[in-house]
Amino acid sequence: MTRATWHLRANSLVLAWLAGAVALTIAHRWIPAAQWLMVHVLLLGAVSTAILLWSQHFADTLLRRPAPGGPRGLTVRIGAHTAGALLVVAGLTVPNLGLVVAGAVLVAAVAGTQAVVIGRQLRGGFPTRFAPLARWYVVAGALLPVGVACGVVLARGTMGDELHGRLYVAHVVITLVGWVATTVLGTLQVLWPTVQHARIEPSDEAAGRRSLLVVLAGLGVIVVAVATGLRALVPVGCVVIAGGAALVGASMWRQRRAAAPVVAANAARDFVPRTAPVHVPPVYAPAALAASLTWFVGSVLAFGAVVAAAPGWDVAADRVRGLVAPFAVGFAAQVLVASLCHLLPVVLGGGPAVSRRTAAELDRGAVVRLVLVNGGLLLFCAPVPSTVRVVVSLVVLGALAAFLVLAVRAVLIAGRARRTPVPADASSTRRPATSGALAVGVGALALAVVLGVVADPAAAGLATADASDGVVATGRTTTVDVQAQDMRFSPARIEVPAGDRLVIRVTNADTDVHDLVVETGATSGRLAPDEVAEVDVGVVGADLDAWCSVAGHRLMGMTLQIVATGDAVEAAAATSADPSADPTAADEHAHHMDPTTDASTPSAAQDLDLMAEPDASFVARDAALDPLPADDGPVTHRITLTVQEVVREVAPGVTQRLWTFGGQAPGPVLHGRVGDTFVVTLVNDGSIGHSIDFHAGALAPDDVMRTIAPGETLTYRFTATRSGIWMYHCSTMPMSVHIANGMLGAVVIEPDGLPEVDRQFVVVQHELYLGAQGGEVDAAKVAGEVPDLVVFNGYANQYRDRPLTAVAGERVRFWVLDAGPNRPSAFHVVGGQFDTVFREGDYTLRDGGSTGSGGSQVLALQPAEGGFVELTFPAAGTYSFVTHVMSDAEKGGVGRVLVAP
Repeated sequence: MTRATWHLRANSLVLAWLAGAVALTIAHRWIPAAQWLMVHVLLLGAVSTAILLWSQHFADTLLRRPAPGGPRGLTVRIGAHTAGALLVVAGLTVPNLGLVVAGAVLVAAVAGTQAVVIGRQLRGGFPTRFAPLARWYVVAGALLPVGVACGVVLARGTMGDELHGRLYVAHVVITLVGWVATTVLGTLQVLWPTVQHARIEPSDEAAGRRSLLVVLAGLGVIVVAVATGLRALVPVGCVVIAGGAALVGASMWRQRRAAAPVVAANAARDFVPRTAPVHVPPVYAPAALAASLTWFVGSVLAFGAVVAAAPGWDVAADRVRGLVAPFAVGFAAQVLVASLCHLLPVVLGGGPAVSRRTAAELDRGAVVRLVLVNGGLLLFCAPVPSTVRVVVSLVVLGALAAFLVLAVRAVLIAGRARRTPVPADASSTRRPATSGALAVGVGALALAVVLGVVADPAAAGLATADASDGVVATGRTTTVDVQAQDMRFSPARIEVPAGDRLVIRVTNADTDVHDLVVETGATSGRLAPDEVAEVDVGVVGADLDAWCSVAGHRLMGMTLQIVATGDAVEAAAATSADPSADPTAADEHAHHMDPTTDASTPSAAQDLDLMAEPDASFVARDAALDPLPADDGPVTHRITLTVQEVVREVAPGVTQRLWTFGGQAPGPVLHGRVGDTFVVTLVNDGSIGHSIDFHAGALAPDDVMRTIAPGETLTYRFTATRSGIWMYHCSTMPMSVHIANGMLGAVVIEPDGLPEVDRQFVVVQHELYLGAQGGEVDAAKVAGEVPDLVVFNGYANQYRDRPLTAVAGERVRFWVLDAGPNRPSAFHVVGGQFDTVFREGDYTLRDGGSTGSGGSQVLALQPAEGGFVELTFPAAGTYSFVTHVMSDAEKGGVGRVLVAP
């Protein structure tokens, strides 16, 4: 295998990781722990593989000495790193700490080995001007095992909040700056002048040596801050690191200026008629490299500011997650794509003509891609509506993913060139006008913003109907201030002289997201807490209704009455009462409908067929509860629950847009013992405000149960002091609507001395109040307590069609929670008898009770109550379990246990 072929295959692994990151980003709303996966597939997978590959390549070049073990040794290291990265990703997704530790050991061992290999090269290599640059790679390889060790300890989750926060900061800084950025900064000192065709002056070499020391000094300051708990030192260390990067940037600027006359001369030649096309130097690689360095400096400085401004280390760990996009996309992804745009033509080979042609292919649409990535990322980080952020993020993703397509095309071009020689001048190209490409990029971003606003009409704030009702305009404007707070508009009734133009200035003085929608269609759009917007209702000629359109808020009383006053009203009323005077007036009023209760939108309930079976591909939710590990004392469980709005099937052929914790409804089951501590990070990735309330903890609700706006995070910590199966749920008003739309879950806290059983299952009963197909909950049905479905674990009759399994003679425990929000439960196993019943924290029956022969037929629960029952199935067969509120069982509350001999 030739060296070029080997490099091509090794780089294909980098491209595969990148493709995986793109796929995860597209499907992230349907994948648990998606944000963590996206970041690690990109950084641990694609970026780290590229670092191993290209740092060794540059070390070989700089030191003029092949690495011990040669390409075979590097192949082994890359293979081991790939295996380790896959184990880490799998272990934290399942989760399985053993897989995480095994993968982390492999990743750390590979980085350490590479540091030793390059260190040996450095000691035994020929003395060259650029040999000291290889020290960056040695330092990076030595630091990664430290960062990985921090990550493994974090994965164990057995520490307090402050220590966790400090270790998290150390893990982020050492891995991202110590491993990724240190390698990149060292490589830029060679790669940048190569891209620019510039000389490396002695002053640049000296700056490179100083910058390594400065970056290491900054890392040292942050390590001291973590070790001592002095958060004020973190921004100091970040400023020092940014200073080290600035030294590298200053050298890059000098080299760019030195190369500018050559670039200008080439550009001038574009206007000179020639018999052969002009060779145009690529644009994307140098511009993206410069942009990535800018994003790195900005991310580091923002990191320091966020940590310093946080009230504690635990909060700092939550808040720095907001810097994932600028670092992972703006810096890491962009520098990787830029580097490969320059390096792939070298790997593909084929001579100067082929290299220029493949480079031109990889540079296709350079200016547009640069504008879309960097401009789109700036918009994403700006305070824009959530739908705009979604559309813009897809634009950025598309611009980056275009590289994968271009890379495949470049490989095909090089392959054809090997079969058919390319003339010396056939690879030349003429670059399109930069101004035109810039206009296309900016126009595409503007279109993305428009599409984002159009996708959420509430964000547009445009009236869709005429409010004048035929009244002659007075030319005056009436402006009224209205506050949204505590599920009310204040004032709830406003008057406006008929014929006046009405402008309502709405202030959201609440902690939740609200809007104001007038029946004409004029709207404020979704307003975050403390946000202000003006609603231009237009000329008012008749009374109008207005309300908050967030699900359930109107039913809670968030309504506003607009009353037109004056003589003109009476005239308008007389006109509208006379069909001959205005035959369209009645029709116009007939169409002033509340979009949240539009009778023309059919409920998904009409598509219910509770005898139907789900598709063959349907997989029921796993109800099994794994046993806890051996009791070695209290454990700290760290969980991230991301609020996601997802469309899920809840019965065969019926879908609803649910509000979920972690993409599941019910949310994940938390499991521990009395004395365990749970540290839960709530991330609101939804479009309205949400909160969380854990019944398993006793603490003041004022802060931890507060509603957080979209994009915000909250840390909820509690210690389980009492046993039982406890409910958790969103406590944002109207609470019934949030629970009914999927925001519920269970926490199982085992009592001391709980005997082992052969199998145990968790069954959460709750109700669904169906809106339109693919739509959200019908709040009116919730208020009327008329459920369409009563289900176990989120799907009607799922365990009837995908039964649970057991073996005759096994002892089985069912943990049961009634999450409501409204209906009671009477859990019963057909053909079974319970010999043990534990309800709301105590045994009501144990081993036959006081008589020794007592049994129980049902576990009766009210909403938010829970417990467990135990039984032994006497013989093989099919045993149904139901809620014995039979009308509810007939709405989906049925399951089966297949008992084998």
